[in-house]
Amino acid sequence: MSVITRAARAWSRPRTFALLTLGGLVLGAVLGLVARTTGAEWLASTLDTIGTLFTGLLQLTVIPLVFAAIVVGIVSLRNLGGGRTAARLGGRTVAWFAGTSLVAVLIGLAIGLIARPGQGITAAADPDSLATVQGKTQGSWDSVLSGLIPENFFSAFSEGEILQVVFLALLIGVAAYALGDRAEPFVAFTRSAFEIIQKIIGWIVKLAPIGVLGLIGNAFASYGTGFVQSLLSLVVTVYVGCALVLFVVYPILLRYVAGVSPRRFFSVTWPTLQFAFVSRSSSASLPLSRKAAVDLGVDPGYAGFAVPLGSTTKMDGCAAVYPALATIFIAHVTGVQLALWQYLVIVAVAVFGALATAGTTGWFTMLTLTLGAIGMPPQVIAVGIAVVYGIDPIMDMMRTATNVAGQITVPVVVAKQEGLLDERVARGEVEPVDLDAAPVREPERELVDR
Repeated sequence: MSVITRAARAWSRPRTFALLTLGGLVLGAVLGLVARTTGAEWLASTLDTIGTLFTGLLQLTVIPLVFAAIVVGIVSLRNLGGGRTAARLGGRTVAWFAGTSLVAVLIGLAIGLIARPGQGITAAADPDSLATVQGKTQGSWDSVLSGLIPENFFSAFSEGEILQVVFLALLIGVAAYALGDRAEPFVAFTRSAFEIIQKIIGWIVKLAPIGVLGLIGNAFASYGTGFVQSLLSLVVTVYVGCALVLFVVYPILLRYVAGVSPRRFFSVTWPTLQFAFVSRSSSASLPLSRKAAVDLGVDPGYAGFAVPLGSTTKMDGCAAVYPALATIFIAHVTGVQLALWQYLVIVAVAVFGALATAGTTGWFTMLTLTLGAIGMPPQVIAVGIAVVYGIDPIMDMMRTATNVAGQITVPVVVAKQEGLLDERVARGEVEPVDLDAAPVREPERELVDR
């Protein structure tokens, strides 16, 4: 066996890969600080290029992956029972999505009311950030609903409108489920496309240690260690709020509802959460999230439905904790006094507005939707968001890790309640089946997870 082959196999081992990713993160931070302190533009540019190329490769696969994953996931529910079973699984999954979002937004509000981020601060918006914010389409219920249905099938894909892609995938997936064997040629094609995309993403993910180096290095080269100063209170409260959801709420659900050890959960999901943290993309993390759910004992057919759905709609960090804290912060900075009814609206938007967060700019849509719903003037909204816009990437790392953890936790909980959780696998007593190596049997091919 050649040295290159041995190195490639060692690189692919989960423990080695996790250490390499962590090493890339640390080395990237060091190189970023060196670039900033020494003024080495070539180093900063190199780090930016590495991060941009890695992110571009990931984004290239997001749209087809989400479409194929949702269609295949819905059809996979056929093997778990009839239409009533599928409807019950979907309803229970959505209910848990909403319930955990409610808990997350209440945590965000509680931290905001106690810590009062932004109080006593007068922060001016950067002119470039203000211009960027004013050029964006702000979130509103009308825009969400009107933007749900594409003008034609292909425009949703060509323009990267992920919410429209999700709508089409749900529509087509349900139709394929209803048609049964008559839709099998299309389902087989979509399943093959899904497997091909996952294989490509598997190759891209192996570059994560290098991509992480570039992404985190560029962040430190751009912001340094003093980038937060006047906005430190918001950054700290967002991290604290997300940490409470990630390390307290989810472990409680796992322990007392699903019967899964939190230690086991984090040992399985930690590489996925690391990847989500640095990539800042729930969709790009989807293959890792889906595999983590299966490795925790979730039935592959149900995981194929719930995790892709969660990657576009289940965002406790971006859609619950952050809008609550950012709204309170912006209110303090701009001198606006929030009333009780406005806090209640923040809760309602977090629970029912999660679909508005789909896509890479979900935080912006959700925050402007929240600010608009509580009646803040457009000028206040623009100035407030422009103030926080510059440091958003730093907060987005923790938000995305929280999102992804929730997208894995809820399927584990529902699988336990529905008898779709292999408890021996969940406890780590039995290794999950190597689905890449396992023979494919018909008609259960849709249960195979790469």
